[in-house]
Amino acid sequence: MKKLFLATLTVLLMVNCSTSDSYEDNPYIPDYKFDTGTLINTSLPKYNALNFPGNYIILDSYGVNGVVLYYVGSSMYTAFELTDPNHVVTSCSVLEVDGILATCGCDDDDNSYNIVNGYPSTDTVGEYTLKPYFVKVSGSTIRVYNE
Repeated sequence: MKKLFLATLTVLLMVNCSTSDSYEDNPYIPDYKFDTGTLINTSLPKYNALNFPGNYIILDSYGVNGVVLYYVGSSMYTAFELTDPNHVVTSCSVLEVDGILATCGCDDDDNSYNIVNGYPSTDTVGEYTLKPYFVKVSGSTIRVYNE
């Protein structure tokens, strides 16, 4: 059953990939360059949760307002900016993660996004998806970066 679920999830993620994602040309989120290098090692207790599907960590020191790194399973990770892509960067545009949803704290809307694929929930106002970052896995080391 797990293999069927993971195979289905993999196919869905691949089908949703495109070369013209709506996060490109986002006027709200600056394009900061960063690289975690060898910092994230799942052999260390601090990052051990990333060995189990459905877990995530937040990297506060990277991106604009932090980065969420989520383990989908089968060595597949996603990493997204924790700033609402449909708001000017303010103190309220930082996203709070609960489960697989990242929700904006601004009072003028109820924007929320899926941290597995970056897509907005149906009641989200705006055209942009979460800003993705690159993830490279090498053994127990996970590198998150933005070129």
